[in-house]
Amino acid sequence: MTVLEVMVVGSRARGPMRADARRNYERIVAAAEEIFTAHGADASLEEIARRAGVGSATLHRHFPSRRSLLEVVFRDRAEALCARAREHASHGEPGTALFAWLRDFTTYAAASRGLVGSLLRDGRDADLLDESDGCAAMITAAAGELLGRARRAGAVRDGVRAEDLLALVSAISLTSYEGAGAGEGEGEGDDGTRADRLLDLVIEGVRSPRPPAVAASSSATSAASAASAASAASAASAASAAS
Repeated sequence: MTVLEVMVVGSRARGPMRADARRNYERIVAAAEEIFTAHGADASLEEIARRAGVGSATLHRHFPSRRSLLEVVFRDRAEALCARAREHASHGEPGTALFAWLRDFTTYAAASRGLVGSLLRDGRDADLLDESDGCAAMITAAAGELLGRARRAGAVRDGVRAEDLLALVSAISLTSYEGAGAGEGEGEGDDGTRADRLLDLVIEGVRSPRPPAVAASSSATSAASAASAASAASAASAASAAS
């Protein structure tokens, strides 16, 4: 199983709800995401209900088990990440859109790592990480669409694959997390500084260099400008001597 596949799992499809039930559902999921991320998969369901502003009975009516709530938290994160990909694609230049979304993916991976680690340590629902409902494929497809646009625009090098980018960013998140846990020096902590620096290196590595034709054209233009300036200076000097 890849790092990406560990980070995303599926769940049951949601049926239609009344407006008030939908609001409660969304509040519970939002609260669960915060609390599970902060305290792990065994965090208090009562605290989640309190944070969501609902009773325990309401929480259990929507989510009969802790596992069902964990499933939705993972899946909703993946869907939100894919929605961000669509937003970047509709508003940004192809290369900029891809690189901005990779930063979003770094944040997503960082937010998931503690919860995943908690599941693996606890073992109780660890098999949840093996149940993919297309979430990993959905994220890979979103990355592939952004990458394809960037490649067609000449913004990235040939040969770069979506799977490569996701693996690199996932590794950055894991490495940064382990480094912070090991108590590395200043600037290596869990404030995102290290992850940002490593992601900058990845982006520079996949970014397409300026095409030679463009570089040659720029050099020719600079040379022509220098020659024109030299010619003008010579003419001015001759005119001054004649006078």
